[in-house]
Formats: sequence, structure tokens, C-alpha cells
Amino acid sequence: MNFKIAIIICVLLKCVYSVVLNIVRLRSANNPTPDNLSDVYDAETYQKWKRYSAEHNKLSIISDLASTAVMVALLATNAHSAFASLFPKGGELFGVVILTVVVGSVLDIIEKYISTMVIEQKYGFNRSTVKTFIFDCIRSLLLEFVLSLALVGLMMLLHKTVGDWLILLFAGAVFAITLIISFLYPIFSRLGNKFTPLEDGELKNKLMALLEKYGYKVKAIEVMDASRRTTKLNAYFTGFGKLKTIVLYDNLLNAMTEDEICAIFSHEMGHGLHKDVLKSQILNVGNLLLMGVLVWLTLREPAIYTDFGFAEINYGFSYIVIGVALGLVQPLTGIITNLRSRSAEYRADRQAVIEGYGEPMIVALKKLAKDNFSNLSPSKINVVLEYSHPPLDRRIEEVEKAIKDQKVE
Repeated sequence: MNFKIAIIICVLLKCVYSVVLNIVRLRSANNPTPDNLSDVYDAETYQKWKRYSAEHNKLSIISDLASTAVMVALLATNAHSAFASLFPKGGELFGVVILTVVVGSVLDIIEKYISTMVIEQKYGFNRSTVKTFIFDCIRSLLLEFVLSLALVGLMMLLHKTVGDWLILLFAGAVFAITLIISFLYPIFSRLGNKFTPLEDGELKNKLMALLEKYGYKVKAIEVMDASRRTTKLNAYFTGFGKLKTIVLYDNLLNAMTEDEICAIFSHEMGHGLHKDVLKSQILNVGNLLLMGVLVWLTLREPAIYTDFGFAEINYGFSYIVIGVALGLVQPLTGIITNLRSRSAEYRADRQAVIEGYGEPMIVALKKLAKDNFSNLSPSKINVVLEYSHPPLDRRIEEVEKAIKDQKVE
């Protein structure tokens, strides 16, 4: 079997899949707006959204084609093994990781620059300065390099020490790394943002009461200066167990009423009460086991590496091969995880109704859609394959149904 041809075909198939989804997404902009969302965009804003959506989708298509062309060129010319040969014996994997991260990051930065500093700027969403953008890119590059090197090093260590036990141990180790990253996320988020305590008042009292009602302890309620980068809205809470930190985007405070903010937070609290994050992490173990199997398979076939100019197994290059394989498999596993996630979103929305914020939740969802320039009528294909959240019209229908059921009770 010629692994070079097989892997290049896999890269091309992944590109075709992504481009087709973008084309479907592009065409869905012409779908009729659901009746219960007719008040989200006025005629002028709707046309503006169509142009905004089209520009982002076209950029995504061009980016997919460009990154695929670069990847195919590198694979076809054995560039990875050639670059790795520049490093001393034993350091070849560093060469492959460096080449992979640098090339990928350059392409990603170009796309992000056009997306953020051109398209988002054009439509009034971007607040990032060039300095902030560069800082964010450097931080992302360093984190990606460290994580990639850690995963490759872990793969090499486990393969050389435990052999066929690699599948289980690699999956377990990556799961542990994922938990550590989740734990450290609040720290990472503070590297590029400023957090200030929420002022005392009615909103703070309501948010604290919501959590304390269910036995949570509030470590802090903080406002993040998201307006430095964007005009878009969000809120979340972090922390393990019962000790939570509430984080609100400053944009959210300026755009919504207290009841609407409480409705959004009730939704987030609903995820916590039903342990949705933990359930997602447990479900993700299946994906990690699949990754472990792919690691095991790629390290059992030396021809994969010799076909690309390596004299022996190169753990850095196996990282690339696994990424290509996952790119084909993940759309299938994503159907299951996204289905579960959409179900969890409906349930979290009902928590807002339970807390008495059903009507504010509907208003808040519409404001979020408008301010975040969301697609109000996405294609069913895109929803099934990509959406972790249900379409807005279905969410509002379910909230309205829950409100009626509550009144009957």
C-alpha cells in the first residue's frame, strides 16, 4: 500500500467535506426566516448579516483550499523528513513539530487577521488593536507549540515503555491533560484580559442568590473587559465542585437588563446542575480511546514513515498522520456529541424558566442572536453535523412550551 497517496487523498477528502459544508452554509443565508424570529433583524440589518455571513464563509473556503494546498505540497515533497534531517540525531521529532506548528500558525494567523481585523472590523464587531491581535497570536502560538510537543513526547514515552498498552494509557493521559487545561483556563484567560469585581447592587444579589439556592459558593463575580476585542456578548462561570466564579462580559452588562442577564446565567447554572461539562468529558473518553487506537495503528506501520522519506518511525510525523485520520473520523463522532449537546442546551434553557426568567430568556436569546450576528435559519445538514446548540427558533419554541407547562402546574 502506498501510504503517501492514501494520506494525501484523506487530506483532500477532508477539504472537500469542509468546503461543501461552507457552501451549504453560504446558501442557507437565503432560507426564509422563521416566523418567531421575524423581529430579530430589520430589513437593513438582515441584508448586512447576509453580506457578513457570505464574507466569512468565502474566507473559510479560501482558507481550507490554501491550507490543503500547502499540506499536500509538504507531504508530496517529503518536506517534513527533509526539515527534520536538519536537526541532530534524536531531535528529528522537534523539527517536524516546529515545521507543523509554524506553517499551521502562519496560515491560521492570516485567516484570523482577515476575519478579525478586516471583516469583523468592517461590520463593527472588532475592538482589537493590532497590538492586542499580535499578543493573542503569539500567546496562541506558544501554547500550541508547548501542547503539541507535550503530546508528541507523551506518545513517544508511552510507546517505548508500555507497547500495546499505549491505547489505554495515552487516552487516560490526554484526558488528564484536558482536565488540567480546564482547571488552568481561568488563569490563561487572565493573561490577555482585565477582570474587575461586579459592583454591589441588585444584579449581584440576584446572581449570588441563584447559586446559593442550590448550595454553590460564590468565590467572585467578575466583569471581563471583552469590549477590548469584540462587541459580542457572553457570560460563564468557572470552578470545580461547588465553588464558582461568575464571569460576565462587560458588553453583556451594557446590552441587557438585569433579568435578561439572570436568565442567561440561569441557563449556565442549568449546565452545572446537570453536570453537562462532566458528562461531555466522560463522553470525550470515547474520542480519546479512538485517538489512542489511531496512535497505536500508526506506530505499528513503519512504511507510513519510509514513504515520506524517514528512515524510521518519527513521532512528530505520526502526530500529523493522526490529525489527518481524526479529520475524517470526527465528523461521524461529532454527530453523536452534538446531538447530546443540543439536548443539554434545551434542558439548560428550561432552568431559566424554572427560575422565573422564561420571558427574559426569550428576549435575551434574540438579543444574543442579533448582537452576535447569528444565522436564524441554518441548513438542517449544518445543524446535524456541526451545531452544538439548537437553532434559535427551536430553542424559543421549547422555552415557550416550558412557560406554558409551568403555568398549567
